[in-house]
Amino acid sequence: MVTVSLCMIVKNEETVLARCLKTAGIYADEIIIIDTGSEDRTMEIARQYTKQIYEFPWSDDFAAARNESFSRASMDYCMWLDADDVVTEENAQKLRLLKETLDPSTDIVMMNYTIAEDPNGRPLFSYYRERLIRNSRRFLWEGPVHEVIAPRGNILYSDITVCHRKTGSGDPDRNLRIYEKILTQGGHLNERGQFYYARELYFHKRWQESANAFVQFLQGDGWTENQIEACLNLAECYRNLGLHQQKLTTLFHSFQLDSPRGEICCEIGRHFLESGQYKTAAFWYETALRTEPPDRKGAFVRWDCYDSLPKANLAICYKYLYKPEEAGKGTNQTCTPDI
Repeated sequence: MVTVSLCMIVKNEETVLARCLKTAGIYADEIIIIDTGSEDRTMEIARQYTKQIYEFPWSDDFAAARNESFSRASMDYCMWLDADDVVTEENAQKLRLLKETLDPSTDIVMMNYTIAEDPNGRPLFSYYRERLIRNSRRFLWEGPVHEVIAPRGNILYSDITVCHRKTGSGDPDRNLRIYEKILTQGGHLNERGQFYYARELYFHKRWQESANAFVQFLQGDGWTENQIEACLNLAECYRNLGLHQQKLTTLFHSFQLDSPRGEICCEIGRHFLESGQYKTAAFWYETALRTEPPDRKGAFVRWDCYDSLPKANLAICYKYLYKPEEAGKGTNQTCTPDI
């Protein structure tokens, strides 16, 4: 059976840390906590679960802090979690079973990361992340913000889910500040950094700046899934800027990158529904229902864009197309939530 080091970086997480760690004993053989400057009870709570607690000066670099946590791991695999992540007991037991059956030549185990859920706990927004990383390969985290270990080697996709359950707003400006600091100091953003910088501008509703940053990203050679997501986000920027033809052109551009996505089809449907072209809108919502969620590609998946959202908007289309037997209640919704 392989062994696992749970590696975490924390700061002022007294409200969520115990919730995160309460199932760790089921699957973790050691717990490593890197504290980057807590001023609350975080360290006290951490001591209830582990003695391996280390202080690390914060330098606006998440990758540096993650690499510090991995450098102290002694088990076969490193697993990372944020303090506001939750591994339910069911998923913790799945992880324990995986430890017993995992081929030790596996380099990375991908797990589903659920960012938003409906009231019944069904995922609304999720994607796969590298979650278990073979220690002997000495993989390094990259990126000061939205840090990543690019999956490579022998990769296994599992059915284990980690849920991100944030309880407060945190510091919504932190990531953008870090990016702007890098740029102000003459630094360079790689393709991934440019994509996430554009998204931070997007979340701050700085539509023109975000649009410019997305256009720059799309002119490069970024990862396909990020390019498709950029098309979706750029289209929303154009919508807010009143540039509706550019919005539609951007959405159609995504079809040159890969097969149609439910999110893109719903946005095209929304465009035609808002302009009163109900037959065309219905076509795109029907297309969304026929598409397959690209969850195993690492894409951001908004699950309602493959089910409830197109169905609700189809009801509106059918109503206006004089098909009352197919009409129901629904609202014209967007599939680009600020998540």
